[in-house]
Amino acid sequence: MKNQQVMDTQPNVSARSQASLHVLPETGFLRLWQIIGDKKNNLPALIPVSRTTFLNGVKSGKYPKPINLGSRTVAWKVEDIKLFINSLGGLV
Repeated sequence: MKNQQVMDTQPNVSARSQASLHVLPETGFLRLWQIIGDKKNNLPALIPVSRTTFLNGVKSGKYPKPINLGSRTVAWKVEDIKLFINSLGGLV
């Protein structure tokens, strides 16, 4: 019998974006692309602003501060992002 290809009915979404389609864990960290979205991978934004706007807001204190995970890696606590979104009246 010949090998048959199984067609996937799911849209072509990378593993990175499948892992976090707005189903946030109780605790953990979010990277910037998970917060502001990623158009290349069809990941909608939790906070729909540009990268520059978000980073300027972090600098000014409007958005939560990140945590350094390494020398060149930063992330935001899920709890901080949830609190911020809820303070705006959003539901997460």
